[in-house]
Amino acid sequence: MLNKAKTLNNYTLSSLDGEIGNVKEFYFDDHYWTVRYLIADTGNWLTGRQVLISPHVLIAVNKEEQYISINLTKKQLEDSPSLDEDKPVSRQFEEAYYGYYGWPTYWDGPNMWGFYPNIEFDPKERKESKQGEKTWDPHLRSTYEVSGYEIQAADGEIGHVEDFIIDDETWAIRYLIISTRNWWPGKKVLVSPQWIERVSWDEKTVFVNLLRETIKQSPEYTEESLLTQDYETGLYRHYNRQGYWSDELTAKEHSR
Repeated sequence: MLNKAKTLNNYTLSSLDGEIGNVKEFYFDDHYWTVRYLIADTGNWLTGRQVLISPHVLIAVNKEEQYISINLTKKQLEDSPSLDEDKPVSRQFEEAYYGYYGWPTYWDGPNMWGFYPNIEFDPKERKESKQGEKTWDPHLRSTYEVSGYEIQAADGEIGHVEDFIIDDETWAIRYLIISTRNWWPGKKVLVSPQWIERVSWDEKTVFVNLLRETIKQSPEYTEESLLTQDYETGLYRHYNRQGYWSDELTAKEHSR
């Protein structure tokens, strides 16, 4: 199911033995544009540290009652590797974090989740990484910080990043919601991370290799828009691009 990041913010986090706080923001990598950690606001519990929760333990998103179930106890979270609130997430921390929980690392292997196109929950199905296997160095970004970045089309500015649409099955960011502001007042459009040419993190600008008029003629996004398969198919057809679902189906078949 597709959810807006800002909608998920402040959802209650329900562990195996009680509530632990609320969703604060998300960290995603700038290669696959996939959420790697949900950041929890735990109030007065575990103060002074960032509480990171991997999608490996996110059981279900309940939109009606606005909570996310996680498959961890409070004790497991409390004993997990600690990261100060003012420190970035380093590879050293991630290795300790994944080692503590015994999960396969997402930066080893050719797919979105390492050797898997989706999160592999069954330990019996997990593959062991081998020396010399393909790895990559992830750089994590905050949804909070990237909100507001300018969007630059091939022939000029079109607006800014307003929000992100997240797939709560794979935890990939499927779309950036773009507010077009003065260029096309009151209108919003969706842009897939697959269509991003590059990002200048210093200039806080996202560059897409699309023309402004092509973007303007794309299916409009509103708060009432239903992100159905038909809507997504029409959006990808407009840009003459192959849908992400086709790529992921191919990756899933190759991983078997």
